[in-house]
Amino acid sequence: MTDVELAKKHGETLLKERITTIQKPFSYEETAYHLPISFALTGTAVHDRQAAADVFAKTGNNPIVASECLLAESTAVSGKEPDPYTGFISDTVIRKLGYSLVDGSILGLALVVGTPRSAGSAAAVCRELQEKYMLTFLAGPVIPRLSGAGVKLGLEYRLIPLGSTPFHGIHFVDIIARVAMMFGGVTPGDTQRLLTYAAERAKAIVIVFPGLTDEEIALVDGMRVLGFPILSLGEYEGGTWISATPEDVVRLGMEQKGIKVNVTAIPIPMGCSPAFEGKSIRKEEMYVEFGGGRSPAFELLRMRSPGEITDGQVTVIGPEIDAMKEGSANPLGIIIEVAGKTMKKDYEPVLERRIHNFVNYGEGSWHVAQRDLIWVRLSKEAVAKGVKIEHIGKLLASKFRMDFPNLLDAVSVTLITDAAKVLEAKKTADQVYDERDARIKGMHDSDVNLYYSCTLCQTFAPNHVCIITPERLALCGAISWLDGKIAYEMSPSGANQPVEKGAVINAQTGEYEGINRFVKKASHGEIERCSLYSVMEVPMTCCGCFEAIALMLPEVNGIMVVNREFKGITPSGMTFSTLAGTIGGGAQTPGFAGISKNYILSDKFLQGDGGIERLVWMPSQIKDELKARLEPKLAERGLTGFFEKIGDETTATTIEDLMVFLERVGHPALAMKPLV
Repeated sequence: MTDVELAKKHGETLLKERITTIQKPFSYEETAYHLPISFALTGTAVHDRQAAADVFAKTGNNPIVASECLLAESTAVSGKEPDPYTGFISDTVIRKLGYSLVDGSILGLALVVGTPRSAGSAAAVCRELQEKYMLTFLAGPVIPRLSGAGVKLGLEYRLIPLGSTPFHGIHFVDIIARVAMMFGGVTPGDTQRLLTYAAERAKAIVIVFPGLTDEEIALVDGMRVLGFPILSLGEYEGGTWISATPEDVVRLGMEQKGIKVNVTAIPIPMGCSPAFEGKSIRKEEMYVEFGGGRSPAFELLRMRSPGEITDGQVTVIGPEIDAMKEGSANPLGIIIEVAGKTMKKDYEPVLERRIHNFVNYGEGSWHVAQRDLIWVRLSKEAVAKGVKIEHIGKLLASKFRMDFPNLLDAVSVTLITDAAKVLEAKKTADQVYDERDARIKGMHDSDVNLYYSCTLCQTFAPNHVCIITPERLALCGAISWLDGKIAYEMSPSGANQPVEKGAVINAQTGEYEGINRFVKKASHGEIERCSLYSVMEVPMTCCGCFEAIALMLPEVNGIMVVNREFKGITPSGMTFSTLAGTIGGGAQTPGFAGISKNYILSDKFLQGDGGIERLVWMPSQIKDELKARLEPKLAERGLTGFFEKIGDETTATTIEDLMVFLERVGHPALAMKPLV
């Protein structure tokens, strides 16, 4: 018996003894999945010692289950650990990560535990994980070692410090369990399907530094049942764990899970990876900024004929960073010119939106918004390392060529920091923006015979199919009909495919023969029918990435919408998280539908169920966000004053309160045809 096997056996005995000492009831907030691992394995909602003991026995004294229960009780007794530790990660955060898990900016997941012999080796491993597009979770002494070496931690850096002990690595496993239930359609209690999903679809690895106790070894080794390779950096030897060095551990782990990535270093004095995309640069961290209302700034991507531009050329017109005062706001124009045999003018706005992603890939650069609303910052730390305006141009030129090798033959970048020249160039940009808007403005679903599918999320939700129309964005809010059209032209075998509407079955609910045929095939025969404009009748499937949920409230004959940022209890009696847990994973659930927030502005919103007049409640946050655009649309439809008749958490928190409110304001839904 190897050292690992002996330690595991002893550790399982210790865990079995400890689980009988649980005394305090426990639970995690902001999840619909109770203790997610126990719930996924058995279907039992564990909140106390008796349920913990039952599940522990039912799973064959599983060390993962024991660790989950013990840590949950410890958290209930002692409270959540202070910053920087995240502890249990909410369902909302996981759903926000959903799109990143399927769009290629996160290729896999890694857990790093133990005590590194040197902070430098741990930092090198974690930096490589960032550069290889891995979302990395940390547990135990590795966290202070990294912090002491100046490594920035947090979700925004994709290095997530779960907790102070290796036992907090259990939260890595509970994330996998929830992803399986949220996105993968795994039913709680279906152990075999969970294990198959984790092994085949969760591209997860575990990296172990020395210093684990026997109980911690039992926990880590238990993760092998989920198909996670365990890679040992140090004292653990044996056939079940893979011996590795800091230099080859990431490569070995990714090879074990079939994760492939080609990363080419960009010759600039800062790291470049999607791992840095979620970071923020606060005012006190900023060396200089551009735009954001403090100075004129814009971005524009234009197609040129081959030969008009020089590939890789970066030009700065105006002052460089060393001529700018620290803390100042300066003008900026970003002009990218591209050429390629298969490039088309229609592709310009889609490629232009990638500027946002690519600038944020820089470890010390930050970008928000688009067009002439951009806001860009460079950090003091980056400038101290030698980053200049020119390097942002090199980053952009390199990333466009790397990410679109079959589309672009040449990319050149011009960065303007001279105030007068920025304003002059912006006049041309404004003309281009207007021309683009005119092409898409006013498009209706009836204007086209082809819609577009999106099956990106089948990575995690195998049977989910999104149908995108001119008047209905993808439910994640990230892909429009034009985006789908262009994506198909750029990648004919990709996730966005043309879908012929075919003969009309029901124009009001948006059901078509061609769409039904496509959805049945793309869902592997699981979904027979799909209506585009109804929550009540064969609605579109849901993957888990939706921005909001629309659901019926039969007590008030209406439909409410709740966005994933809302934390409270809705008049349905459930939180967003609980609702999302019932409809995700590729399920089709009449009465419920995942939607994008902007779909509320569409003329097709709830058309099959009576139109927007059915909308009776949504959180004040989303009401405020949409108000400036929604009120004029309501007025156009003769619904002036209707906006104030939509309830929110300030006017109604229960279904009884909502009924009183709707009767008081005379909401039209109360007099409409019954929903059910």
